[in-house]
Amino acid sequence: QLHLVESGGGSVQYGGSLKLSCTASGSLSVPYDVGWYRQVPGKEREGVSCISSRDDSTYYADSVKGRFTISRDNAKNTVYLQMNSLKPEDTAVYYCAADREGMRIITTGLGWFDFWGQGAQVTVSS
Repeated sequence: QLHLVESGGGSVQYGGSLKLSCTASGSLSVPYDVGWYRQVPGKEREGVSCISSRDDSTYYADSVKGRFTISRDNAKNTVYLQMNSLKPEDTAVYYCAADREGMRIITTGLGWFDFWGQGAQVTVSS
């Protein structure tokens, strides 16, 4: 089992920045890809970014490419999502998730991550 906790959400104005953190505890001996999803009420959950456990390769949705950066600190069991140039349409609850096949899941849209955090609200005002 893996337990994920997000932090760093909040409210910012258009053009501002936030950094989300996702800290893992539990069965860390198995390598996991870690992804970030976001969801707005009434809409489907959107895969935003992912970082591979194998080679640290990354994925970004077109909607965030060039503005968001995903990174990991293995010593702290933490994955970060640096969000710059935020727009009102980035407003959502952001979830981190972990799965051994996470990169495949988020890039194909097929399947579901095994482990999820509780979510962090990000609000961007215009």
